[in-house]
Amino acid sequence: MAQRLSIDRDYIQGVLQRLLEIPSPTGFTDNIVHAVCNELSALGVGYELTRRGAIRGNIRGRRYSPDRAIIGHLDTIGAMVKGLKGNGRLEVVPIGTWSARFAEGARVTVFTDEEAFRGTILPLKSSGHVYDAAVDEQPVSWENLEVRVDARCHSLGDLLELGFHVGDYIAVDPQPEFSENGFINSRHLDDKAGVAAILAAAKAVVESGQEIPLDCHLLLTISEEVGVGASHVLHGDVAEMVSIDNGTLAPGQNTSEYGATVTMQDSSGPFDYHLTHNLLELCREHQIVHSRDIFKYYRSDSAAALEAGNDIRTALVCFAVDASHGWERTHMDSLAAVAQLLAVYMQAPAAFQRDKAALGPLSDFPHLDVPEHEDR
Repeated sequence: MAQRLSIDRDYIQGVLQRLLEIPSPTGFTDNIVHAVCNELSALGVGYELTRRGAIRGNIRGRRYSPDRAIIGHLDTIGAMVKGLKGNGRLEVVPIGTWSARFAEGARVTVFTDEEAFRGTILPLKSSGHVYDAAVDEQPVSWENLEVRVDARCHSLGDLLELGFHVGDYIAVDPQPEFSENGFINSRHLDDKAGVAAILAAAKAVVESGQEIPLDCHLLLTISEEVGVGASHVLHGDVAEMVSIDNGTLAPGQNTSEYGATVTMQDSSGPFDYHLTHNLLELCREHQIVHSRDIFKYYRSDSAAALEAGNDIRTALVCFAVDASHGWERTHMDSLAAVAQLLAVYMQAPAAFQRDKAALGPLSDFPHLDVPEHEDR
């Protein structure tokens, strides 16, 4: 029977700080893959890597296959050099989907083939002393941004001499701040905070010494921000998968700012009825602060897994994030609640025993527990 385990909040903060220090825009994730593999080794969790570096951690259970997976992603939004400009600055395009509004003023590192340069993303018209009111009239768009490099480069020739090229990666500084009252402000909490919660749950389960009922894979992907996600790391033995990502705080949303949020539907459609309701029951049974929400303009690793042809039950559990893909903020209580839910989920039985087989008879297929209508 699943037990509520102690979640190490100091561990969550420590591992999150370390992950935030490693630049990892999509396509530039090798270093963070090494760091997370080292973290898994320290926890005593074995792992395998795909060719490109997606991680499949393995916590052994009583049953080998089919089993379950918990998935998060290591890649973040970022930018790339689109062109070298005659004024010695760099034209940029985004990696992933995020607004140019949140790029203005960002401190960045530009990685050339040989060197790393510091710089700032600025609007083309960046000084009121020069452009007066035109500073405020400039439309918000990536075409109206450029990178000012902290080097003596004032021409195209200067940029070429320093080794800049089209396609150089640009990593945006996270600027993390951990407050004593539990609030965490940083860019790239999506999904490094989720990965920290996954690792904290694994730590709790491993240190408890309890044998879990079936193998649980910790899947850590490297291209979720560009829509690929879980499509390249799943194997046929996974029958149910829970994605971990950010839940948005905004008017009209129902995300729990200080708890876990079980998502009922995102832009790709509803999540599995039975798996989501199992997670809700675990929250109620173990008194985990939680809510339900729906995200209309959002998709996760689960969508990529289903689109790739995997016939698996999927769910999405979120930690709260305000101003997602911008100036993000979460709270330690939310990360701990997600970790707590994952820890009890790893100990819980499979959603359905009939999922042992890819195909089966109608006799053991589940019914929806639909309340009957009562005339009043």
